[in-house]
Amino acid sequence: MRILYIDIDSLRPDHLGCYGYHRNTSPNIDAIAADGVRFDQVFTPDAPCLPSRTAFYSGRFGIATGVVGHGGSAAQPKIEGSERWFRDLFDTQGLAGRLQNQGYHTAMISPFGQRHAAHWFYAGFNEVHNTGMGGMESAEHIQPVVDKWLDANCERDNWYLHINYWDPHTPYRAPLSFGEPFADAPLPEWLDDDDLIRRHNALPGPHTSLDIAMYDDSVNPNYPRQPGKITDRASMRKMIDGYDTGVLYADWHVGKIVERLKEAGVWDDTAVVISADHGENQGELGIYGEHGTADVPTCRIPMIVRWPGGAKGVVDKGLHYNLDLAPTYMDLLGSPPAPIWDGVSFAPSILGGQAPGRDELVISQCCHVCQRSVRWDNWLYMRTYHDGFHDWPSEMLFDLAQDPHEQNDIAASRPDVCAQGAWRLERWHDQQMSKVANSGTDAVDPLWTVVKEGGPFHARHGAGNGPLPAYIKRLRATGRSVSADRLEKRYARWL
Repeated sequence: MRILYIDIDSLRPDHLGCYGYHRNTSPNIDAIAADGVRFDQVFTPDAPCLPSRTAFYSGRFGIATGVVGHGGSAAQPKIEGSERWFRDLFDTQGLAGRLQNQGYHTAMISPFGQRHAAHWFYAGFNEVHNTGMGGMESAEHIQPVVDKWLDANCERDNWYLHINYWDPHTPYRAPLSFGEPFADAPLPEWLDDDDLIRRHNALPGPHTSLDIAMYDDSVNPNYPRQPGKITDRASMRKMIDGYDTGVLYADWHVGKIVERLKEAGVWDDTAVVISADHGENQGELGIYGEHGTADVPTCRIPMIVRWPGGAKGVVDKGLHYNLDLAPTYMDLLGSPPAPIWDGVSFAPSILGGQAPGRDELVISQCCHVCQRSVRWDNWLYMRTYHDGFHDWPSEMLFDLAQDPHEQNDIAASRPDVCAQGAWRLERWHDQQMSKVANSGTDAVDPLWTVVKEGGPFHARHGAGNGPLPAYIKRLRATGRSVSADRLEKRYARWL
């Protein structure tokens, strides 16, 4: 058995044709989905990049591993202490190591471990090909490495290959020679709205419509597909077209891989999984081009599995995590999962049955804000511990059936649902902390470590030396003085 895992950074599923998108962004991925199983409600438990990929390969929630941030203590795994063996848990009980134990030659084509100094990301891999640009690669830089590896190995048996593409990630970097494939394609209807743009222009916070570059509207001439701000439908189009072109460019290279495997005569015997580390806010909560919240657009990811001999054209609508893929692999390969994994196999759906979905999912973000949220039924309940300078309340609630793009916070009018969400979140937290205390070396919730160390890495309040003082001045200079006053009051002790 050969297993190909294609990891497309920042890929939100609802911008793929097989998930219902109206633009033709993904013909090759769509064809793979039609030949396998499409999972409709898969989420990363910990966002964004570093926490998500750590959860995926460790098989554990960030509250257990300690990796929930992009800097500070919470960007490093918890120390195992005196109980650590010759090798650590990422190697002995991580996904890649377990595949090695099943006789798989494990290989990775990605710069990610160096990008985030996450060397545990490489645990269990026989070979690693670092494409060397720290995540600023475009697919044309990655594809020659992929082609060389496939030429040397694709006809061998029992390999697992992780390929990492980056093109939907900001800054949008698909080469201009690729053209403007969506110049005449309609925008998503809900974004094609002057009133929405005006409302979003009044919002504060990094990556809101007037501050696409995080804390300002600067543009980089090396990345002409991405605007610095969105003030009208033309700049909205530039933003969405830039993202969608990145999706299509990555998809085009997926097609090259499929063609190569077919030429080698191994396509029918190769399992293909297409997924992502996280999605991307494109207007939800007023945020654009960022994966900085614990909500649906940031944490929901595609999961498409084409397994030899498995089901075809099936859609699984159950709630799952990305870390559920680890026990799924083991289930399909006839091996037990690692004892410490938090995942639940969804192999029955791949084999033509119906996997048991979860009753709820808890999703976390501690890199841009500090949030935990609960997703169940039609609801998304969000608890904010540090707002990342967005001026959000501590509780938010969204009815995803009526408001899929999270524009109307109804927490004040539905305290009953908020109470249920808070209860679900507290129950999950107690279960996880009990597990950590009884099986780990500490009883620390890393979310609070992030808060203690000055806030999330990309929005540290610090002691007057963070980005907030300058950003408050910018808010006033751009007509958002009310928000500037509120943030100045909220963070007064650090200004």
